Amino acid sequence: MKKFYLFLFVFIFLTLSSNVRACDWGCRNIYYGLNQNSDVKILQQFLKDNNYYQGPVTGNFLFLTKKAVIDFQIKNNIAPASGYVGSQTLSAIDIIRKKDQLLKDQIGQMFIVGFRGLEATEDSYIVKAIKDLNLGGIILFDYDTANKSSVRNISASNQVKKLISDIKTLTKKSLLVAVDAEGGYVNRLKTKYGYITIPSALEMGTKNDVKETEKIGADLGKQLSELGFNMDFAPVLDVNVNPTNPVIGNLERSFSDNPDIVVSQAEAFIKGLHQYNIITAAKHFPGHGSSQADSHKGLVDVTNTYQQKELIPYEKLIKNNQLDLVMTAHIVNTKIDPEYPATLSPLFLQNILRNQLKFQGVIVSDDMQMGAISQNYGFSESVVRAVIAGCDLLIISNNASVYDGLAPYTAQEAIFKAVKQGQISATRIQESYDRIKNLKEKFKI
Repeated sequence: MKKFYLFLFVFIFLTLSSNVRACDWGCRNIYYGLNQNSDVKILQQFLKDNNYYQGPVTGNFLFLTKKAVIDFQIKNNIAPASGYVGSQTLSAIDIIRKKDQLLKDQIGQMFIVGFRGLEATEDSYIVKAIKDLNLGGIILFDYDTANKSSVRNISASNQVKKLISDIKTLTKKSLLVAVDAEGGYVNRLKTKYGYITIPSALEMGTKNDVKETEKIGADLGKQLSELGFNMDFAPVLDVNVNPTNPVIGNLERSFSDNPDIVVSQAEAFIKGLHQYNIITAAKHFPGHGSSQADSHKGLVDVTNTYQQKELIPYEKLIKNNQLDLVMTAHIVNTKIDPEYPATLSPLFLQNILRNQLKFQGVIVSDDMQMGAISQNYGFSESVVRAVIAGCDLLIISNNASVYDGLAPYTAQEAIFKAVKQGQISATRIQESYDRIKNLKEKFKI
């Protein structure tokens, strides 16, 4: 009987050894088992990306070179396994997965997402989405466009304060909590719910009293801070080139047709908000003041109406280091970019905003679900294009003509795939992530 077991041991040893040698092309191969086909695919992709030799896959088994394992250990600072080197490769697979999750988490930080609900619980959509995607922030509205209803996120102050507090508590995340509170017609915090009255930009610009404008900004900042907001998508830097502009001039959103007044008023408004640690977003780069149409409804072409003075507020306020964020406009100027609107254009965001004007802060898109984008580009294509163009944060308001709760999930997957396919570099994502992280740290979020 002992001779039989000895014979069996020798037979098994020689069989396994021959399997190893069968794939030996200059360096010893490792023969090991994997439990899931997904593991095989992950490792196959890694070997392909790094030009390592890969032997045949048989069932749940995969042949690979020892060099592949050792190089991966060195690259990722993994201590070599004692004995069975294949087990360390399985740890390498875990690292690949962790790196993919880290990338997805970084991408998630690039989204500010809108949602429905006056209250939040553990089962609420927005709580789950923040946890699932590691969202960078949220935006609240007082009106639901798709439902044509005033029931959305905002009513009385105690309700808003509790909603924001509960979301922060349930998610335990450092969130950007944003709102559109410009004043005048564009203010989600309505007086009917007991909120303070904020005059329009045009009213402030007409008075042109910077001390009064700073106080208005401070009063608004105090209210926002007490409610739990830390970001205001204001002020508007658009120069009032076209007073009948349906989305800017006609709504009194511009301080003035004089860019110098726009600069002084915007600077005062920002200073007031900063007194209460409220992040501001200057909009809509490179200038929406000359448009004759509403980019909420469709693509807006300013090629023949745009004036160079519309860039002055950005030039001066960036030079004075006054801008936290710059929000892009969904406008087309074919003299600059014959193919894409500013939000999707490296010519606008990289060549002009980054290189010419030297802006180093966070670039945030206007809502990616607005008609100007959604009617002309696929959603997945547009979010990828926006990141390539230079946007660090993307607003997904879920408050356009259709409510799509899957939109942020779709956006994260689209950008993740674009990185994996080499369309966007991982470094590009890291740059945006770092800018967002630095912004949050600066404002102690």
